[in-house]
Amino acid sequence: YGDGKQVRDVLYVEDLVDAFLRAAKNIDRCSGQAFNIGGGAANTISLRELLAMLRRLDGRDALVDWGKWRTGDQKYYVSDSSRFSAATGWEPAMNAPDGIRALREWLIASGVPALVQQADERPSEAARSPLAAVARDVPVVAVPATE
Repeated sequence: YGDGKQVRDVLYVEDLVDAFLRAAKNIDRCSGQAFNIGGGAANTISLRELLAMLRRLDGRDALVDWGKWRTGDQKYYVSDSSRFSAATGWEPAMNAPDGIRALREWLIASGVPALVQQADERPSEAARSPLAAVARDVPVVAVPATE
């Protein structure tokens, strides 16, 4: 929806798991607190930037059906994880481009048909990580990308 210029911060799943583990390790400082967890300002990307990145990776345009802005849609959202970082020392380790590339490679390695048909590269080390190995056992449903 909208013009594709809306911005979000992205967080790689292994960074989120690391945040949970650090919260458990620092339970005395985290107990009873509410924290925002996200990729932060260093890991922002607009929908148009994401589509351009996927075009470079896949060599083809995604099929996008643009809709009108919806009431209440945010044009810019970035998480402020600074309180959690202060309490635990946590920071995201994976940047947005590398995380998106690793997710794509994991999807290819997991057999998502729309990507496997286009993939001719081998999965990276990130796609072969222990978390990715566990996730490979989870059934993946192919969903056409519209945005």
